[in-house]
Amino acid sequence: MASDHLVTLSRLQFSVTALYHFLFVPLTLGLTYILVIMETVYVMTGREIYKDMTRFWGKLFGINFAMGVATGLTMEFEFGTNWSYYSHYVGDIFGVPLAIEGLMAFFLESTFVGLFFFGWDRLSRPGHLLATILTATGTNLSALWILVANGWMQHPVGAHFNPLTMRMEISSFWQVFLNPVAQAKFVHTVCAGYVTASVFVLGISSGYLLQKQHVEFAKRSFRIAAAFGLATTVGVIILGDESGYLDDLGQKTKIAAIEAMWQTEPAPASFNLFSIPDQKHMRNDDTLSIPWALGLIATRSFDTPIPGLREIEKQNEGRIANGIVAVLALDRYRANPSDTASLSIFKKTEKDLGFGLLMKHYVPNISKATPSDIHRASVESLPRVAPLFWSFRVMVGLGFSFLALFALAFTTSSLNQYERRPWLLRWALLFLPMPYLASELGWFVAEYGRQPWSIYGILPTSDSVSTLSDKSLYFSLAGFILFYTALLITMMTLMIKVARKGPPTRGTEGDEWEKTVVKNPGMPPL
Repeated sequence: MASDHLVTLSRLQFSVTALYHFLFVPLTLGLTYILVIMETVYVMTGREIYKDMTRFWGKLFGINFAMGVATGLTMEFEFGTNWSYYSHYVGDIFGVPLAIEGLMAFFLESTFVGLFFFGWDRLSRPGHLLATILTATGTNLSALWILVANGWMQHPVGAHFNPLTMRMEISSFWQVFLNPVAQAKFVHTVCAGYVTASVFVLGISSGYLLQKQHVEFAKRSFRIAAAFGLATTVGVIILGDESGYLDDLGQKTKIAAIEAMWQTEPAPASFNLFSIPDQKHMRNDDTLSIPWALGLIATRSFDTPIPGLREIEKQNEGRIANGIVAVLALDRYRANPSDTASLSIFKKTEKDLGFGLLMKHYVPNISKATPSDIHRASVESLPRVAPLFWSFRVMVGLGFSFLALFALAFTTSSLNQYERRPWLLRWALLFLPMPYLASELGWFVAEYGRQPWSIYGILPTSDSVSTLSDKSLYFSLAGFILFYTALLITMMTLMIKVARKGPPTRGTEGDEWEKTVVKNPGMPPL
């Protein structure tokens, strides 16, 4: 059984690579569709300014896309190197969406991203627009299949355990694909990417407007980012609520931990707006609550209770005891496949097999587990509450601040009052890092809140790791941090250089853009 130190180092290495990778993903997801909007306007109106907008923001997209590919490839190899038993145990299910992502989405986006950059003088205007649309489609399809895999980790459906092979095997591809948790995570994640890209374009455009540079270019970019950002921020908030509702159906422990709910409250439960969680004594200090809010959001009803962590802990004790029976029955059946009595016992207790495997981390010979051992395992089956509680609230607070920012930006652009609201332009510029922080916090809540499981309720994280030396993990972790930090610095340096250089200038404040309209009869001016 893996030591706590090995599990911690393996988790830390994967989390570092994942968090670095996700610094690049949201902008890639969102900027592609902003490019589609800009180029569509160019094709419909023939106005060269929108072509230049597409090409300029496309340069920034290209820098970010290259860095995202470089960091993403490493993660897929880590499943084999650092999480070999995980790959063995659930590879039949988890590997399918990853294989489809590589064959379908990655090659699609990689092919058409080349046409986007090198096809301006080789393709017709509609043909190049089609390449841009397919680039955006491939990028978002890539996210779809990865989130199908991740959604199955959060809510495993469409699979069964084979006692002969000791592996999970897929029983319904469509249940895996149409998993409601996976679909909600996909739409929520891509909308978060759209918000990130909108803040990115809005912030840089605001910088130009504050410096009174590239004014016509910046105003149009600002207007598109404000409208796109306002719509997608509303989507993020609505779909975040949907994700929370689905978590209550499948991961009640995560919901209780996020809300620092130690005891089951009468329905509908209140929402802890502010609190200081005390995990040791399982209580909250200095709590400020909103009555009924959590119950209505999480259950969408007035009479459905949300179990508290104390109750979940007691339930987990029973599931661990039942899981021990399942593991012992499985061992007897594997030793003697003709032992139908053991198989029958296993089938009755199979749903708690993962909890029996969880117990192995505490007692190698689980047949000798004592009630105190079971209690300890049950207590440690609950995630740490304070990091989840505060990460979730900062993320939600940022989400509503984006809504306010885009609402004001949309109003300002509609009324053409940029010069009257320099404070709004400064706000947009200073807020450039905030969607990245919100995205990282969202992934932290989703993944840390699932612990101690790699596959929720089925495979403990402690059973998933490879047998590696601490030295190799320290060495590779340090290498990843140094390499990825270098990539991040490189990306930021290149983006700042491109942003400072600005878009191509055509005359003074866009006069030449006004003269270079490719006539399209019947189209109104923009």
